Amino acid sequence: MNTGRRRSALSYIPGLTNNAVLKLIIFSALLYVMFALTWAVILLVYQGEGTFDKYFIPNFALPALAGFKTHWWTIFTYGWLHSPHGFWELLSDMLWLYCFGSVVQMLIGHRQVIPMYIYCLLVGGVFYLLSQFLPGELGKAPFTIGIFGPRAALVGLAAASVTLTPQYRFYLTETFSIPLLAVAGIFGVLMIIGSGFYFPVIFMLLGGGLMGFGYIKLLKAGYRPGEWMYTLTGKVESLVTPDENAVSRRHNKKSNEMMGRGYEPKHGISQKRIDEILDKINQKGYNALSAEEKDTLMRAGKD
Repeated sequence: MNTGRRRSALSYIPGLTNNAVLKLIIFSALLYVMFALTWAVILLVYQGEGTFDKYFIPNFALPALAGFKTHWWTIFTYGWLHSPHGFWELLSDMLWLYCFGSVVQMLIGHRQVIPMYIYCLLVGGVFYLLSQFLPGELGKAPFTIGIFGPRAALVGLAAASVTLTPQYRFYLTETFSIPLLAVAGIFGVLMIIGSGFYFPVIFMLLGGGLMGFGYIKLLKAGYRPGEWMYTLTGKVESLVTPDENAVSRRHNKKSNEMMGRGYEPKHGISQKRIDEILDKINQKGYNALSAEEKDTLMRAGKD
């Protein structure tokens, strides 16, 4: 068994190493718990949600276009969080993530899922902001907070799965199955209804879907748009994670150097003299040594 490879702590969770969908589900759940706990603490301390809505939400949610200049980083955060009140929304999103993400992962490998997920969120956020340039009511952002969860990424995964294998079927039993296209159609209708029919939200979903479609086309053309992420994370991990192979090589090198040098005389005692004393011990036992031989052996054993 090769134990010399670098391994992160999460890699010891069964089935997690090569399962990007499971990683996303666990990460999303942990973020929700942290966000909800923060909300609960602030609620207890300040006796109301006003502080949380005023200071926390604007720093994570997608703003209206006018506020994006001062909160530009929200395009990287909006899709990873759910409202503290949105447990059931989180649960449904994770089920959809498992549904479409598993198909994508099975067909193109786990290394493509997380990059695609991130790209879809970013492109969806860009579409959300750009759509607010539409005139009048068309470009009006929703009144609700701009934490939409991973909707854009989910639509992207759905589009990617349909692009990869439109004839795929989910087999619930040996004889009963549901076409992927039907599941994706139901999902799309639910997403449109959940958008409140606000054009910026619909455009966000459209952006995520187009990115999922485009990602698959890039892969088929021979490109690897997400490979740089793994290269970067690999370099970062190598800086903070000990390489067991390197440690072993250093240990072996030191041992070989010591073996190569052999015994270096200590306190004027030669290797030949030590060997003679050791042979006497093997033949007659330690008690057969003279006082001088015992003293010589003791001095040689120092350091």
